[in-house]
Amino acid sequence: MKTATVADLRNHFRRVSTWVEHGETVQILRRGKAFARLTAESYFKPLGVPKVDFMAQLREVWGGRVFSAKEVKAMREAELEGDRG
Repeated sequence: MKTATVADLRNHFRRVSTWVEHGETVQILRRGKAFARLTAESYFKPLGVPKVDFMAQLREVWGGRVFSAKEVKAMREAELEGDRG
Protein backbone atom coordinates (compact mmCIF):
# COMPACT_ATOMS: atom_id res chain seq x y z
CA MET A 1 0.00 0.00 0.00
CA LYS A 2 1.31 3.42 -0.93
CA THR A 3 1.21 6.37 1.46
CA ALA A 4 0.68 10.07 0.88
CA THR A 5 0.45 13.05 3.16
CA VAL A 6 -2.28 15.67 3.18
CA ALA A 7 0.24 18.01 1.54
CA ASP A 8 0.80 15.40 -1.21
CA LEU A 9 -2.92 15.34 -1.89
CA ARG A 10 -3.01 19.10 -2.12
CA ASN A 11 0.17 19.57 -4.15
CA HIS A 12 0.43 16.32 -6.14
CA PHE A 13 -3.14 15.12 -6.54
CA ARG A 14 -2.61 13.97 -10.12
CA ARG A 15 0.14 11.58 -9.05
CA VAL A 16 -1.86 10.20 -6.11
CA SER A 17 -5.02 9.80 -8.21
CA THR A 18 -3.02 7.89 -10.83
CA TRP A 19 -2.00 5.40 -8.15
CA VAL A 20 -5.65 4.90 -7.24
CA GLU A 21 -6.63 4.57 -10.92
CA HIS A 22 -4.06 1.78 -11.25
CA GLY A 23 -5.65 -0.16 -8.41
CA GLU A 24 -3.45 0.94 -5.50
CA THR A 25 -4.90 1.71 -2.10
CA VAL A 26 -3.33 4.89 -0.75
CA GLN A 27 -3.06 5.51 2.98
CA ILE A 28 -3.35 9.21 3.86
CA LEU A 29 -1.15 10.51 6.68
CA ARG A 30 -1.77 13.62 8.75
CA ARG A 31 1.06 14.65 11.06
CA GLY A 32 2.66 11.25 10.51
CA LYS A 33 -0.39 9.22 11.53
CA ALA A 34 -2.75 7.36 9.24
CA PHE A 35 -6.27 8.75 9.18
CA ALA A 36 -7.80 7.74 5.82
CA ARG A 37 -7.47 5.41 2.85
CA LEU A 38 -8.23 6.10 -0.79
CA THR A 39 -9.37 3.22 -2.97
CA ALA A 40 -10.94 3.02 -6.39
CA GLU A 41 -14.70 2.49 -6.62
CA SER A 42 -15.67 -1.14 -7.20
CA TYR A 43 -17.12 -0.30 -10.63
CA PHE A 44 -13.91 1.41 -11.67
CA LYS A 45 -11.70 -0.85 -13.74
CA PRO A 46 -8.04 -0.25 -12.87
CA LEU A 47 -5.89 0.94 -15.74
CA GLY A 48 -3.23 -1.49 -16.80
CA VAL A 49 0.30 -0.42 -17.44
CA PRO A 50 0.54 0.16 -21.19
CA LYS A 51 2.77 -2.34 -22.91
CA VAL A 52 5.00 -0.94 -25.61
CA ASP A 53 6.38 -3.34 -28.18
CA PHE A 54 9.71 -1.69 -28.92
CA MET A 55 10.83 -4.47 -31.23
CA ALA A 56 7.72 -3.99 -33.38
CA GLN A 57 8.49 -0.28 -33.58
CA LEU A 58 12.07 -1.01 -34.63
CA ARG A 59 10.89 -3.48 -37.28
CA GLU A 60 8.41 -0.90 -38.57
CA VAL A 61 11.12 1.74 -38.91
CA TRP A 62 14.08 -0.34 -40.04
CA GLY A 63 12.53 -3.59 -41.30
CA GLY A 64 14.99 -6.47 -41.21
CA ARG A 65 17.97 -4.28 -42.03
CA VAL A 66 21.26 -5.04 -40.31
CA PHE A 67 23.87 -2.30 -40.34
CA SER A 68 27.56 -2.97 -40.85
CA ALA A 69 30.13 -1.55 -38.46
CA LYS A 70 31.14 0.96 -41.14
CA GLU A 71 27.55 2.21 -41.51
CA VAL A 72 27.14 2.52 -37.75
CA LYS A 73 30.37 4.48 -37.48
CA ALA A 74 29.27 6.83 -40.27
CA MET A 75 25.87 7.40 -38.64
CA ARG A 76 27.50 8.08 -35.28
CA GLU A 77 29.95 10.58 -36.77
CA ALA A 78 27.09 12.36 -38.57
CA GLU A 79 25.17 12.48 -35.27
CA LEU A 80 28.14 13.93 -33.39
CA GLU A 81 28.79 16.43 -36.17
CA GLY A 82 25.20 17.65 -35.85
CA ASP A 83 25.76 18.25 -32.11
CA ARG A 84 28.82 20.39 -32.79
CA GLY A 85 27.45 22.40 -35.66
